[in-house]
Amino acid sequence: MEAIVRKSKFIEVRKALHEADIEFLSWWDVKGQGDAKQGLIFRGIAYDINAIDRIYISFVVRDVNVQKSIDAILKSAFTGESGDGRIFVSTIEQSIRIRTGDHGDESLYNK
Repeated sequence: MEAIVRKSKFIEVRKALHEADIEFLSWWDVKGQGDAKQGLIFRGIAYDINAIDRIYISFVVRDVNVQKSIDAILKSAFTGESGDGRIFVSTIEQSIRIRTGDHGDESLYNK
């Protein structure tokens, strides 16, 4: 599962995922451009800011945890304004824990 959220909402999203028993995730600072245009006026000069700061979150969950992960992100990332972000759900063909050699659901940390 992957999500792109506002930088200002990331701590809330991370906390909500932890409360939903999602204990392991990775994230990156990213910039993107969407339909929403941001502008800045500094000393009377208008600047177009095309690159919008966001956080890209990536994690893998068991099928039983997909919906509660989506719900956690939707609730915690929501502002109601344009640019709240996106959630992407995809299928993982195989998962293997390197340390133990566990395959499938057993290789994932979440319950």
